[in-house]
Amino acid sequence: MDQPEQDERFVDRLSRQGEEALGRIAEELISNPVINGAVARAFEAREKALQAQETALGALNLPSAADIERVTRRLRSVSQRLEGIEDAVDRLEERLAAISASTRGGDREGLLEERLDEIGRDLARLREALAPDEVPVSRAQERLTVSES
Repeated sequence: MDQPEQDERFVDRLSRQGEEALGRIAEELISNPVINGAVARAFEAREKALQAQETALGALNLPSAADIERVTRRLRSVSQRLEGIEDAVDRLEERLAAISASTRGGDREGLLEERLDEIGRDLARLREALAPDEVPVSRAQERLTVSES
């Protein structure tokens, strides 16, 4: 056998034995009631210290780490919404620029009126298609209730 291969096996064996030893130590520590109780008390003390810190910060009118994190999340949310609004405004500006470029030589008001007339005709066709023979009910009649006699 050559030396590097033998060194590799030695390192693997040493690593495995170290892991096993650490595992046994961890198991014994976890099963020891004194250690287990000390860890539990340490976590309880940490929780109480955090609560006392938050109370003290609140009394001084200073934000806690949780408050700052909450504000940071809200700020990110508002920032994302604002970016969406900015993108929509940019698209709207592009559309308006395209409309104004196409109507520079012509009558802009005439084109708008023509488009509104076209939309009105489309609405009339939709109304006729959805309720061809029905007479529209007035708003006052929509709210009436009929009681049984």
